[in-house]
Amino acid sequence: METIKLSNGVEMPLLGYGVFLVSPQECERCVTDALNVGYRLIDTAQAYYNEEGVGEAIKKSGIARDELFLTTKVWIANAGEEKAARSIDESLRKLQTDYIDLLLIHQAYGDVFGSWRAMEKAYRDGKVRAIGVSNFQAARFFDFSHYVDVKPMVNQLQCNVMIQQTGIEPLLNDCGTRMMAWGPLGGQGIDGIVKNEILGAIGEKYGKSAAQVALRWLTQRGIVAIPKSSHKERMAQNFNIFDFKLTDDEMAQIATMNEHDAGTINFTDPQFVKYLIETYG
Repeated sequence: METIKLSNGVEMPLLGYGVFLVSPQECERCVTDALNVGYRLIDTAQAYYNEEGVGEAIKKSGIARDELFLTTKVWIANAGEEKAARSIDESLRKLQTDYIDLLLIHQAYGDVFGSWRAMEKAYRDGKVRAIGVSNFQAARFFDFSHYVDVKPMVNQLQCNVMIQQTGIEPLLNDCGTRMMAWGPLGGQGIDGIVKNEILGAIGEKYGKSAAQVALRWLTQRGIVAIPKSSHKERMAQNFNIFDFKLTDDEMAQIATMNEHDAGTINFTDPQFVKYLIETYG
């Protein structure tokens, strides 16, 4: 498995398994399958309500804890220094682990600075190995990172071949922040990646699918991808992307596919923010 190095020196796998929209009832089975395929990075969140399933699968896997990389996220309902601190301990309990490898603020609203203070303390206390944010768009990311002591080590964003997030990259680079891609094969309003003709034609050269090419394009950019599937065969296909490398010309050709650089969800839309805060805050 190829890895990237975060700003504090922590090694993070470039490919992981995401459990967004995996039901609590199915989560243990899905994570078990993913671990058997070879995944070692598992991405969950408090708001997914399936941290327990992740914890059970890891406990029963027999895999040494230091071979795994667990990511979870502090939800809006747990924003603020005291509530975030309690939620971190609760996530540790549900995941049945002494530490979380990467802890993110899930959304850029609520008392994010209070949450960050709790996360910085958890980081200093060894409960967390790395901290970062999720869904922080360019202006919000700049504002937030300017005022915190520990700069975010990761920003998890909607990112794939049609949503390439090139606009925010200079800001991330200035802070030493790595990008992590949710929806790396589409989802949330983007279809057609797995059937795309450009990706399919490139894939034929390597005996790979369009989906595998799309994932390889991300990882070659140094972006962590967390595809989700409930089918073990698809998990295995998504995992099998490190035995080929795209050429510079192929990388450039795929770069022309960008359609929605910052994503299909406008996280700065007042109505969307109002919905998040009034529903979950």
